[in-house]
Amino acid sequence: MTFFRPTQSLIKVLLLGLIIFGCNKNNQVPDSNIDLTIFFINDYHSQIDNFSKIKHIIDQERQQTNVLVVGGGDIFSGSPVVDYHPEKGYPMIDMMNRVGFDVAVLGNHEFDYGEEILKDRFEQAKFVWVCANVDMGSTDVPQPLPYKTITIGDSKITFLGLIETNGKQDDIIPSTHPWRVQNFVFERPENVVGQYSNLKETENADLLIALTHLGFDGGDRNLGDSQLAQQFPYFDLIIGGHSHQKINAIVNDIPIVQAGSYLNYLGKVELSVKQKSIASINYELIDLNIYSDFDAELKAIIDEYNDLPYLSEVVGNSQVYHERSQVGCFVADALQGRMAVDVSFQNGGGVRSDLNEGDITKREIYEISPFNNGTVIYSMSVLEIKEFLIGTGSGFYYSGIQIIQDERDVIIKDINGSTLTNDVILTVGVLDYIAAVNDSYFPPNGAIQDLNDAETIISYLETINSEVNYQNCSRYFRFQY
Repeated sequence: MTFFRPTQSLIKVLLLGLIIFGCNKNNQVPDSNIDLTIFFINDYHSQIDNFSKIKHIIDQERQQTNVLVVGGGDIFSGSPVVDYHPEKGYPMIDMMNRVGFDVAVLGNHEFDYGEEILKDRFEQAKFVWVCANVDMGSTDVPQPLPYKTITIGDSKITFLGLIETNGKQDDIIPSTHPWRVQNFVFERPENVVGQYSNLKETENADLLIALTHLGFDGGDRNLGDSQLAQQFPYFDLIIGGHSHQKINAIVNDIPIVQAGSYLNYLGKVELSVKQKSIASINYELIDLNIYSDFDAELKAIIDEYNDLPYLSEVVGNSQVYHERSQVGCFVADALQGRMAVDVSFQNGGGVRSDLNEGDITKREIYEISPFNNGTVIYSMSVLEIKEFLIGTGSGFYYSGIQIIQDERDVIIKDINGSTLTNDVILTVGVLDYIAAVNDSYFPPNGAIQDLNDAETIISYLETINSEVNYQNCSRYFRFQY
């Protein structure tokens, strides 16, 4: 009888196989693919109506695969249903909790309501807040995590949060009312990211994702998502916000996505992950305005939030459809007329909605001016006004005067076309936001008014002029260097 005698080399091969497959749970081949779907929204600005559709979509997907749901910032400011709720902002937190969000980055408009309200909304959230470049300082607002690692299935996904800090020329704050962030401490995101160059390794994460509120392109001066990918290529994926864009791009081999704004779209990224990198990626932007299914229970809650008859009160009539630039002219006139000043300025970013033809409701005015900015009157010389326009380089709608750039100078005329000399004193009506951001150009004391911006516009329509027709208006000035 002949016996088989294995060679020493064959024994080594067999032992190696036992080690590999014996230590691998369920005898699976190591480094098998991880399938994961990430849903995301950004810049949703207090819009709640489409959350019932979002919940329906996500609940279906959860039955098929691993799912994470993330928010790219700017939860608040955009609808009176949320912004004037007895608990300012709470309906948005309620929606996100019910949908089952996992993590959200802070956006600049999260600070619009002030410290105490932000504290309450933080504590009500069942999801995790992340932001690596903010310190809550002396406030009582809970400190967000710089990053969060979430274990889902057999995978670990790490999200690093970043917020923009471009709100004021001589300060490091996000683009919100400066008076509402005085007790917070922010750092430039580009000065922080390098601290997390080894985060993926230290967390033993399968993916490192930047969840940002920076905007897609920061240009030469600021860090946007595209600059983040070029300068700090640590990330497998960047999910962004702030610039209200529909983005599906690859920069420096890093996918960057963004899902528009105002809850018109739901972003969906399907990932296959192998050996701690993305093996395949599929991006889809779901148009929520044409998606027909919804979660009935959540829709009933949304309908209850929306049941506010006072918002349907008619306060005027729009004789034509107005684009946002035309609305800016109307708002400037309304501020000047109701505040009874010589000239008014309205910042372009403060006009947040178009105006449809027909009846104008209070809801529409609150959507045009959602930030609850105060109004204030200053006495300023023509020279001071010129210095303000030239020095800030910002764009403003205006009323009560004519403004012309003459090479490196500005000429200001009255409404009849007569040039005003530099020593002429004018009363100037502005939002307190404009004065706060550009405080070096305004006198230290102004006359604070009783009405905020939206209330001022509503009062103008109700008491001075209810007819709106600005189809040929172009009163917008930005000094060109």
